[in-house]
Amino acid sequence: MGDAEYPKVPRSTINRYRPRGKYDYQTIHSIVNSVPVVHVSFATPDPEDPFPAALPMIGFLASFENQSASLDDALDLYLHGYVSSRLMKMGKEGQDEEGLPITVAATHFDGIVLALTPNSHSYNYRSAILHGYATPVTEVDEKLWAMEKITNSVVSDRWDNTRVPPNKTEMTSTQILRIRIVSASAKIRAGQPHDERKDMKDEEMRKRVWTGVVPTWTSYGEPQAGPDNLAGTVPEYVKSFVKKANENGQKRAHEAMVEPKK
Repeated sequence: MGDAEYPKVPRSTINRYRPRGKYDYQTIHSIVNSVPVVHVSFATPDPEDPFPAALPMIGFLASFENQSASLDDALDLYLHGYVSSRLMKMGKEGQDEEGLPITVAATHFDGIVLALTPNSHSYNYRSAILHGYATPVTEVDEKLWAMEKITNSVVSDRWDNTRVPPNKTEMTSTQILRIRIVSASAKIRAGQPHDERKDMKDEEMRKRVWTGVVPTWTSYGEPQAGPDNLAGTVPEYVKSFVKKANENGQKRAHEAMVEPKK
């Protein structure tokens, strides 16, 4: 299923810079599963409030029904939250037969693109927008599985290196929403500054104005023990996570400076 794509519908179709648009599962799923935070938007039931709500949340794409599924397969988005939060209550109540309509945004920032003029400045980035219907996870096995997936998406192997399984109070206070994705798209910008021809002909200006890319990535610092820590030195799985995440982020930011093939 390596060529599987989300359907192109008006709400998800990229119109500006269309060549930057991607609809395949692999691209979209990899963006979402590698960001630390997704932003979730949904309409509120208050007729007096015209504004949709937006929340930063932790989420992860996976399939409970097909746990060996890869990023090329159809996946659901699992969101973690407190049971009494507005989103979790609305997800439980649902807004129609399919669930609560939700929009999710995820973005990686890979570089600052500095051109000759401010109007030509840009970012190198990878972004994804997903649309789907949210329903609460009620089965204990699926809930525990999703909690483990989300925990390990924050720091690899963290779940097995904590006090698990969660106790009754923790299970009761935690709600997991499953979002069935119905449409999605990604938009990616990579490469160098693209200046207008007339500016490129102005040699004096080009000698005066520096152009190029400032590669950018999330950098994880040296882990610091908390005041109540009794476990000794930083465990190897945490060190390994920090090292790998920093290496991958730096590598991806530098790869983003390469002009994509046309």
